[in-house]
Amino acid sequence: MFKNTSLSKLPNVKTTIFTTVGNLARKHDAIDLSQGFPNFEADAELIGLVTKAMREGHNQYASMQGYYGLREIISKKIERLHGRKYNPDSEITVTVGATQAIFTAVTAFVHPGDEVIVLKPCYDCYEPAIEVNGGIAIPIQLKAGDYKVDWDEFKKKITPKTRMVIINTPHNPSGRIFTKDDMLQLQEILRPTNIILVSDEVYEHIIFDGAEHQSASRFDDLASRSFVCASFGKTFHVTGWKMGYCAAPAELMKEFINVHQFAVFCVDHPVQRALAEYLKNEEHYLGLNNFYQEKRDFFLSRLEHSKFSFTPSQGTYFQLLDYTSITGEEDEVFAKRLIIDHKLASIAISSFNTDNRQDSVLRFCFAKKKETLAKATDILNSL
Repeated sequence: MFKNTSLSKLPNVKTTIFTTVGNLARKHDAIDLSQGFPNFEADAELIGLVTKAMREGHNQYASMQGYYGLREIISKKIERLHGRKYNPDSEITVTVGATQAIFTAVTAFVHPGDEVIVLKPCYDCYEPAIEVNGGIAIPIQLKAGDYKVDWDEFKKKITPKTRMVIINTPHNPSGRIFTKDDMLQLQEILRPTNIILVSDEVYEHIIFDGAEHQSASRFDDLASRSFVCASFGKTFHVTGWKMGYCAAPAELMKEFINVHQFAVFCVDHPVQRALAEYLKNEEHYLGLNNFYQEKRDFFLSRLEHSKFSFTPSQGTYFQLLDYTSITGEEDEVFAKRLIIDHKLASIAISSFNTDNRQDSVLRFCFAKKKETLAKATDILNSL
């Protein structure tokens, strides 16, 4: 009889908090503002384009790097928004969501013993990708409240073993965006090094109050060392499609492709055809800032007289709410009680902080129908 006597490569990984909270929310029939997915439908035009592509016979393997027409329009989009020209032939790959892009970039370059700097709280896919490849995650805790990076502390964390840095802007879970000054400071710190940057920009088109997304592709030295990872699922309300892309200089993308081709080979073909057509209309993504800002403003306006305090999210479709005026409970305890007793699900972010630091905030997703947000805020106002 077979016995697994080998040590796990991820011995400390548990079921994600998203799965745990999602299951608890379903069990108690709670309104779910925890996991980041919309509860409204995607544009019927996009759905129709996928059906059209299927009926036209685009149902076999796509090109390994992705349908060229899609790569070409991604290149044009980036150049239009950020002034950087990526070669569709050698510098863009379509991926199974941004998570696969991030995992592939880490796998392609992180060797056992390499250090990778991550900013905490961070999305939960970063550290397992580092660990499973033998790397060592070096956490830097963002300041509670404003969640700004202390660039002096960041610089001190760089060692001869630092192979990679992973950033996320707009930032999940805080909703903070990296400013131009942040990106320039990062660029100057990395300039004398050979450190690779993975820039998780999945909420690139969800930024509020007239601010601009400061993509790594805007900055010459950062762009020369960066994998810029993005998500069509987040942008077009189709998270279940798991569609994303990655842009990087040819010398980096060559190594990325070496891993990509044996991990997934290629991505859903008819969806790629549909997206290539859909992206021709810039308003399909440029209009998202106003679309989601209206939801953010509606959500927060209804909490104006609640016991929660908050700083309006600068980007993403997440909002942190500080509950210190309500209870002194730890966030996971309060979040669980909110589900069981009040039928509302959110995410406690302590598990994404260094040493489970308690910030007394919960993360709520406002990518929901207005009636859902109204019911949720009624519950929050009753606390």
